[in-house]
Amino acid sequence: QVQLVESGGGLVQTGGSLRLSCAASARTASSRYAMAWFRQAPGKEREFVAGITWNALRIYYADSVKGRFTVSRDNRKNTVHLQMNSLSPEDTAVYYCAAQMTADYYNNYRPAKNYDYWGQGTQVTVSS
Repeated sequence: QVQLVESGGGLVQTGGSLRLSCAASARTASSRYAMAWFRQAPGKEREFVAGITWNALRIYYADSVKGRFTVSRDNRKNTVHLQMNSLSPEDTAVYYCAAQMTADYYNNYRPAKNYDYWGQGTQVTVSS
């Protein structure tokens, strides 16, 4: 069982930055968990934002955040981060951290249903 706790959300103006963090209760790297960030805006489906393999050798981004967001992980501290720059109102959503144990993350990173554990989410609001 892996528990995930997100932090770092808040209210920011357009063009601003936020850094989200996700703390895992277990050693996600030694257990070969890939980690990802999803987001869900009101009335919309949960969508993939960024994902990173357990060894950080493969990183994937949604097209909408490429060049603005950066995902990273610190396996010594069992944490995953999402640095978000150049934020716009379209980035407003609840952001979720998720973990997936897989040997084939390349073919499984995008669908939310493929993830085994989820955090409770943290709200990000970007004002215009």
